[in-house]
Amino acid sequence: MTSPKLNPPCAGWQQDLPGPNEPLAEAPTLLWLTPTCLDNVYMQLSRNTLSVRGFLLVGASMMALTTIAYVAFAVWLPLSMEMLGDSLAEIALYVSIQIVMTAFGVWSTLVFYRIDASPPRDLPLRFNRLRRKVYVYGFHSVWWNPFTRWYVTTASYHWDDLRAEKWKVRGATANGALIIKEGVSIAVVKPGTNEVIERFDLSTRAANTSNVWAYVCHYMQHGREGLNPSEAEPRDMNDVPPYNLALRLAPKVEWPAEMDIESRSAP
Repeated sequence: MTSPKLNPPCAGWQQDLPGPNEPLAEAPTLLWLTPTCLDNVYMQLSRNTLSVRGFLLVGASMMALTTIAYVAFAVWLPLSMEMLGDSLAEIALYVSIQIVMTAFGVWSTLVFYRIDASPPRDLPLRFNRLRRKVYVYGFHSVWWNPFTRWYVTTASYHWDDLRAEKWKVRGATANGALIIKEGVSIAVVKPGTNEVIERFDLSTRAANTSNVWAYVCHYMQHGREGLNPSEAEPRDMNDVPPYNLALRLAPKVEWPAEMDIESRSAP
């Protein structure tokens, strides 16, 4: 069995994909993704933090209403039915339980809201073949801590320092259903080594994973000729459907001014 080349390998590692300047092992095709920009200078690909935005926002609203109703009921019930006696221990226990349950409701509401509405409207990648660099629009979050700062990150890396790995993870839902996720992770290595210093996702879709990397490599090596599709579908990543409240609340994609110009231009 082939072992990982990188140190450390990505979680759920399955295989190392060809290097950025090596011959392609698969056809450079995109089944579900069309570049938002594709010319002789750079290519831009769209990435989403969630496949569907909006459902967790509904969950946050329902959790908020449930928490409010629970608090009202928790206050009304002992007063109306005289459930609590004069024992301070009983009163303290009851109050402690209600505080914990209320805190859980508030925490759940904020987690659902922030996961859905806090990430930017898109997380684009730009591959500039003339500068031989990739520009990454990312987002840092701590899903279990809605009270900490979540923020946008931007970075650029040299094309020759990138390595791609295919991964697959398996899990199970509460009712026992099997969940399989797979994708392609790109690692940034120290020049001349296999030591990983940074990682970002290229694709997290279950289909057409390694072909996406082949598509990117073909573009960086040979340009857009021979690619399918070879044309972009230009769109403003900040132009979101008016009915999707989560995307409407999400921050707009705003590259730093200098990086925006650099990533779209020739040296």
